[in-house]
Amino acid sequence: QVQLVESGGGLVQAGGSLRLSCAASGRTFSSYAMGWYRQAPGKERELVATISSRGTTYSAGSVKGRFTISRDNFKNTVHLQMNSLKPEDTAVYFCYASSDWGRALRNESDYWGQGTQVTVSS
Repeated sequence: QVQLVESGGGLVQAGGSLRLSCAASGRTFSSYAMGWYRQAPGKERELVATISSRGTTYSAGSVKGRFTISRDNFKNTVHLQMNSLKPEDTAVYFCYASSDWGRALRNESDYWGQGTQVTVSS
């Protein structure tokens, strides 16, 4: 069982930065692929970035070069550094855990958090 708690969301102006954090419970954290997805009102859920248990990363084209995902297996945390934010990045961001890398890339999650709101003003 893995429980996930996100933090770090908020309101920021376009061009600004935010750093999202996801704290995970459970001794098997390091074996899970972790990721972030987002959902804006009226839009489909969108995979943002994911990181394998070994540190391989993938970022969606819409955020590539602006967002960076990282993990700390000693602290059971995963982070999403978001730079050069745009109004279209406004959404609720969810942290998720997947039992394998393939499922993570398909945004198939075993566990997910409650989400944190990110709002980017123009």
